[in-house]
Amino acid sequence: MANLRRALVFTIPRILNSSNRTSVTTSTLHSHNLYRPFAGTFSRFLSSNEASSLNNIDLSDEESKRRLFNRLIYRSKQRGYLELDLVLGKWVEEHIQSMDENGIKSLVHVLDLENPDLWKWLTGQEQPPDAINTNPVFSAVHEKVMNNLDKHASPETRAVPGKPWVRGWDDIKKGRDAPIAGNQ
Repeated sequence: MANLRRALVFTIPRILNSSNRTSVTTSTLHSHNLYRPFAGTFSRFLSSNEASSLNNIDLSDEESKRRLFNRLIYRSKQRGYLELDLVLGKWVEEHIQSMDENGIKSLVHVLDLENPDLWKWLTGQEQPPDAINTNPVFSAVHEKVMNNLDKHASPETRAVPGKPWVRGWDDIKKGRDAPIAGNQ
């Protein structure tokens, strides 16, 4: 939202200034640049480097391989969802060196998924779509998450599949039936 607001703030003066110009060629040139800030807000989604990395993965050159691996490790560790940052970041660091081109394409596909959906699918709160479920990277990360859950948390503490996890406290409910402290 802030990016959209910023784009509009910078775009409106350009629109007003470009209407004063008389030359058709300069106005068309400026109108092309007019939308640049707005398109720049979506650069994370529309980046030509990201789109071409799916089609042209070059693992023969060590420098391009290092850049690609660093970019994917960064994307896996900086998702903005702490749980996924830790789970995906650690898994990608451990396994990226042994991946081939198809494995990297599968990894990019997993990294392009939305955080809440990916977290629910990885933890078994919801069933993933078949296209995601057959992804080898997703399957490996899902297996690791479920093994860790089985090791460190008893099944009674987890939500039934299809229902969200309970936070353990309730900030909204303040009535007589509210928990005294901590767990519900």
